[in-house]
Amino acid sequence: MTSSQQFTSQVSAPNSLIDTTSTPRVTSVSAPVKPATPATTQASPGTAPKTEEEPVLAIHNIQGNILGGFNKDNQTLIFFEIEFPFAFKAWLKTQIQFISTASEVIAFNRLFKSMKKRRGYEGTIKATWLNIAFSFEGLKKLTDVADTFTDNSFKAGLAARATDLNDPVDKDGKPLNWVVGGADDKIDVIFIVASDDPSDMRAEVSRILGSVEGAKLKFIEEGVSLPNGSEHFGNKDGVSQPGVRGRLSDAEDDFLTLRQNPDNRGQGKPGQDVLWPGEFVFGYEGQNPDADNLENSKGEIASAGPNWAKDGSYLVFRRLRQDVQKFHQFLKDTAEHLDTNPDKVSAKLIGRWASGAPTVRTPDEDNPAMGANDCANNNFEFNDGGPSTPDTPNAKDCNDPFPADQFPRNDAFSPSTEATGIRCPFAAHTRKAYPRNDKTPGGGGPGPLEIDRSEVTTQTHRMLRRGIPYGAASDSTPDNPQADECFVDRGLHFLSYQTSIEDQFEFVTQNWVNNPNFSNTAAAGHSCPGQEPFVGHDPIIGQSSGADGDRTRQFTIRLTDDHNQTQCQKLNAPEEWVFPTGGGYFFAPSISALEDVLVIDD
Repeated sequence: MTSSQQFTSQVSAPNSLIDTTSTPRVTSVSAPVKPATPATTQASPGTAPKTEEEPVLAIHNIQGNILGGFNKDNQTLIFFEIEFPFAFKAWLKTQIQFISTASEVIAFNRLFKSMKKRRGYEGTIKATWLNIAFSFEGLKKLTDVADTFTDNSFKAGLAARATDLNDPVDKDGKPLNWVVGGADDKIDVIFIVASDDPSDMRAEVSRILGSVEGAKLKFIEEGVSLPNGSEHFGNKDGVSQPGVRGRLSDAEDDFLTLRQNPDNRGQGKPGQDVLWPGEFVFGYEGQNPDADNLENSKGEIASAGPNWAKDGSYLVFRRLRQDVQKFHQFLKDTAEHLDTNPDKVSAKLIGRWASGAPTVRTPDEDNPAMGANDCANNNFEFNDGGPSTPDTPNAKDCNDPFPADQFPRNDAFSPSTEATGIRCPFAAHTRKAYPRNDKTPGGGGPGPLEIDRSEVTTQTHRMLRRGIPYGAASDSTPDNPQADECFVDRGLHFLSYQTSIEDQFEFVTQNWVNNPNFSNTAAAGHSCPGQEPFVGHDPIIGQSSGADGDRTRQFTIRLTDDHNQTQCQKLNAPEEWVFPTGGGYFFAPSISALEDVLVIDD
């Protein structure tokens, strides 16, 4: 997005946060650290029934990428090692004014979206955002109370957990091929710089690198959005994000996630369950894993250990390299074997077509209009008989325009049919990473009550994903796989926020993504004739822990071929297409924690 206008934040009344000027200069937006009135956007009357129990979120104190999401086309990650803590803390104090808050980011995102919708194009306003997070070792250099954090994974660090996550490791258990965050690589701080304009982003990066004191640069890398919001394999990314309960002000209907599903006021957009904020930010109630249903799911207040961790969040970073040609070649070879086309094979492996349209709703062909409609592309469950009784519609409601007889929701076909994985295989990436109301490890059994109970458990393992691709796009396609003339390092900067690394990122990776026995009981109905029930690894990001370095993964898919015949196949992938090449576990503190704990006192 380019423009001659700048977004700036004003510390003023809640309805006057936004100011656009004609100044062509864009720098980091200054954070209103402690405004007397909670910073918010305009309230959205009629978006949901009254829910006084939902907390007012301290959006002036929470960093902006956590709840708001930067959503920028350009992003740079900067990693430092703290060499001289006293000098770094003194410098850090001068940077707090540049840290972007949730109040700013949410206000900008809503304004940007409304102006784009009214004018029909982007490019009206722009902004540059900055956030910061610290590893456990980094926090120990800045405060003597770091040991009071209770998440053992955070304290150990990602490199120490590589074996548990099935990452390739050497004989000593150290991750292989990492370019940042390895076992002997001291990473204390990560800065995230994001902007609509790459020049503005690089100017802010230069400002940080030119002014930093007490720390040594260890790694820096840019990310950039690809056309249509896709990742390097060519599929739309980031379609399914959880909604978050909570309000932006004392107004009873000023929700962070607007309740726009007329069939279910427990959702934001159709299919987007709203979760208690303690799943993502400390100091608020999280989900109750023992609740009877999602509507009655408020749990305990999430705590990281130290009191000053309130309004903070854990950040997981994974640098995932993608071999595009290798993946596309697998699609083409498998399609020839199954007498179909590579796009359909890809859809079965991912659970969505390239456009983002879910195979549950359109199993035999892509529908780009559905994929582009965020009121429709997430409107499904895997084992649900249909939507609940509609509430009274209002002006903010979503409209899913696709008729059930043509592009069915779950009320248009038997739930027992999809419970066998015919439309979306159990191994599919979207089903593995977010099984919705499937029976899952740690969930319930196959009956309706058990399925509902399993979804309650599933929602305690969600994450807010903020990733972006890195590296040049490939010319390869599923129909025409092409290798690069020279090696090109491309992939995804995976970033996610949560309040338990153990129960969210690591749980999903270990129990769902990397678990070949995921939902085998439920999979019995879709197993291939003459074979034992088998689901397999997530074919996209799953990692195998085979003996003697064998990284072969297996997974079962079913599809209808070009002659309308059902094909069922247990596939073998002897090589990976996604390789972990770096990462780290970090804590993103609140503005007040930065001021009161992590910098030098006057």
